[in-house]
Amino acid sequence: MQSSQGQGDLHETVGAYALGILDDAEATAFEEHLATCEWCAQQLDELAGMEPMLAALADLPGTRGTPAIGETLAVRPSPQLADRLVDEVSERRAKKRRRGFYLVAAAAALIIGGPVTAIAVTGGDTTQQAAPEQTVSPAKQVFSDTAAKDKVQATDASTQVSLAVGMDSKPYGTGLAMELKNVKGPQKCSLIAVGKDGERETATTWTVPKWGYGIEGAATELARNPLYLQGAVAMKTADIDHFEVVTFDGDKLAEVDV
Repeated sequence: MQSSQGQGDLHETVGAYALGILDDAEATAFEEHLATCEWCAQQLDELAGMEPMLAALADLPGTRGTPAIGETLAVRPSPQLADRLVDEVSERRAKKRRRGFYLVAAAAALIIGGPVTAIAVTGGDTTQQAAPEQTVSPAKQVFSDTAAKDKVQATDASTQVSLAVGMDSKPYGTGLAMELKNVKGPQKCSLIAVGKDGERETATTWTVPKWGYGIEGAATELARNPLYLQGAVAMKTADIDHFEVVTFDGDKLAEVDV
């Protein structure tokens, strides 16, 4: 849009202002006009719910033209303006969807420390795939960097769940990095540090999805990857007797002595 606008142009700008797609100069000019124009103020109130309507219209393939925004509006936007508004909303929603995908991928990398593959889709073609990037989660990195002498590991004879814990003495207590394998879901679990005096402290909690973690021979890489998590307890490392993985229902899945 041009920054120099006449009175008629400013009347037509109300829709773009309602969607927040004006630049700073255009928005300032319209706000100055709005202070003295009751008609635009009324239209702005009526257009308050226009973005969801345009968003729905933008989701319909091949749909263009003036959206039906109700008979109460005294003036309908021109087809050109309506097309621009629909395009703006469509692009904004596309950005949100892309951002949501990236956040899900990043969250998966942080939890399981497995590779994340980005898929590029253009023109409806889903066969184009970027090279996978190996991403190591912070918890896995900490666990890997922990010296062998500061790690303990055991596999429960009954559940076959494998638990390994790396310990790092800190001024506040003990920092922990955990690796968990062969645990099936769905269920919720906790890592418990048990002191030599019997005191119990929860280091971290998590949810095991239905596909599980660290399942050898599983059909998907997601299920084959172990679970890596970080946690901490107030106990000094020398005061810890053992660690337990316990479900929220009270079932012990694994135990490892320090």
